Amino acid sequence: MEVRKGFKQTDAGVIPEDWEVNTLRELTTLLTNGFVGTATTQYTNANDGVLYIQGFNVEENSFNLTGIKRVNKEFHNRHSKSRLQEGDLLTIQTGDVGLTTIVPKEFEGANCHALIISRFKKQKAFPKFYSQYFNSAYCRQRLKNIETGTTMKHLNVTDMLEFQVVVPSPLEQQAIATALSDVDALLNSLEALIAKKRLIKQGAMQELMTGKKRLLGFSGEWEIVKFDDLADKNVKWSITGGPFGSNLKASDYVPEGVRIIQLQNIGDGVFHDDYAIYTSEQKANELVSCNIYPGEIILSKMGDPVARACLVPMKDKRYLMASDGIRLVVDAKRFDKRFVFYYINSIYFRRKAIEASTGSTRQRIGLTDLRNLPFVAPTLPEQTAIAEILSDMDAEISALEQKREKTRLLKQGMMQELLTGRIRLV
Repeated sequence: MEVRKGFKQTDAGVIPEDWEVNTLRELTTLLTNGFVGTATTQYTNANDGVLYIQGFNVEENSFNLTGIKRVNKEFHNRHSKSRLQEGDLLTIQTGDVGLTTIVPKEFEGANCHALIISRFKKQKAFPKFYSQYFNSAYCRQRLKNIETGTTMKHLNVTDMLEFQVVVPSPLEQQAIATALSDVDALLNSLEALIAKKRLIKQGAMQELMTGKKRLLGFSGEWEIVKFDDLADKNVKWSITGGPFGSNLKASDYVPEGVRIIQLQNIGDGVFHDDYAIYTSEQKANELVSCNIYPGEIILSKMGDPVARACLVPMKDKRYLMASDGIRLVVDAKRFDKRFVFYYINSIYFRRKAIEASTGSTRQRIGLTDLRNLPFVAPTLPEQTAIAEILSDMDAEISALEQKREKTRLLKQGMMQELLTGRIRLV
């Protein structure tokens, strides 16, 4: 393929003629891996324990501190090779290979486990640029190409030392890193805002779904009914489970036809659309009692968590439930479907569902037990008013999530252009 004017073909891809290509050996003063082995006996809760960063703590240009561990000073002193400095890059060595972040000042002096540490030469390399570069789709693919291992793929330090990367001028590296970091900051602020809005909604649900806070114009006691009473008795099979496993087998799957809603499609308040299997119209007709339709509620018999529910999407005319699904068609004369949906996914109903479940390793609730669970509801107008407030909150969260996704796509496009030199900032 012809290379356009002003560019050259290299082992690191097509890049501007004034960019260099170096190995990581040439660009770093240190490239090694963190402690490899088991350090569980060295964990400590003492205040003087040393932060111990592992693969699950590393995210793209950031950290997830959930489950972060600390090790005692004796362990830390014995393993000085894996001590971190500000500006070091940490790259996942096994698992989500190539995912990279940069060590901030507050993590200087921490220790790490099974992560590749890259310490760049300050006069030639800007660490934030290479953190963005490692995380680009193109570089991640190149890193996958040098993975080794059969059962568990991993990166070897020896291979990483000879890995070739692009080298713009330090000034251009900094400009590119700054532009991409600004987008990261926007993404982080959106993540924080989404998390805040979810907490606000959670608090609103706790207040509104229990009657602790009543909306203006509503009073009186709430009614306690059985879950079975929610179903519209004028609709056949308005509350029913999926077919027995023997009635729907893998041999019944076809490339297209009636979509089967599997357990993994049923999220906690959301339908997961990334997994789709189908069966024939004939098979769906044979199992007509297990058909479910757009806008109806489907619950899961199995955890995690048990009895979670989502609305059936509007994409198809009908669906077929798998064995672990439960269909609910709400009696619209007595109950607001949205209120029912929110209440099913509230901690109050979830707690009762868990108590009625069986199984030690994975919980399961039977249809009979579900039918008998208590369900607390105000009058229909108050249900509708509560559902409106929660729906508005969901719409706001959804709009923020869409904005976040558009920003991610924008960043991907920027990375593709800036990290290959197709767009120049200096």
